[in-house]
Amino acid sequence: MKYILGLTGQTGAGKSLVSKVAEEYGFFVIDCDKVAHAVTETEKVKKALTAVFGADILENGVLNRKKLAAAAFKDTQSTELLNKTVLPFIVEEINILIGKSGKERILLDAPTLFESGADKLCDKTVGVIADKDIRFKRIIIRDALTELQALQRINAGKPDEFYENKCDYILKNNGEQNEIINNFENMLKDILGR
Repeated sequence: MKYILGLTGQTGAGKSLVSKVAEEYGFFVIDCDKVAHAVTETEKVKKALTAVFGADILENGVLNRKKLAAAAFKDTQSTELLNKTVLPFIVEEINILIGKSGKERILLDAPTLFESGADKLCDKTVGVIADKDIRFKRIIIRDALTELQALQRINAGKPDEFYENKCDYILKNNGEQNEIINNFENMLKDILGR
């Protein structure tokens, strides 16, 4: 019987680290950001995105991700518009990947788990959160963003309360890597000991 664990959280909170640990515990990880990246290269999604954000997000038929990000993360409404446009395509692809995986334990690493409705595919959900100033520093380094770009991205995201109210489990990642790894391993023992 399949067991699907949903992993979500704020940008820069540490979802990638948690995903790696889940993999060590035998989970087949579906990185929904990678799925989204592949899906947005398809003609049907590019067509949907240009209908919403304008033809200038394409250059010679190729999606210019920086232009899309600038348009989509400038405010909360634009981010919601991006989600409404692409998430149905992403969920469709996730369902295909789950079916093809042939694995019993699956982790959906999905920043927009609830917004997409993919949480309905999950047995349990885990949210990773961290203080704003810590996430701000992490994403500047990770994504080579300016301070303004990092701030826009963080402000376009959801507050702690969103995850605390929706997720079955919460991991707070303000400290050392070993701390979040230990906390997640204990959480997994609880979840898998069901």
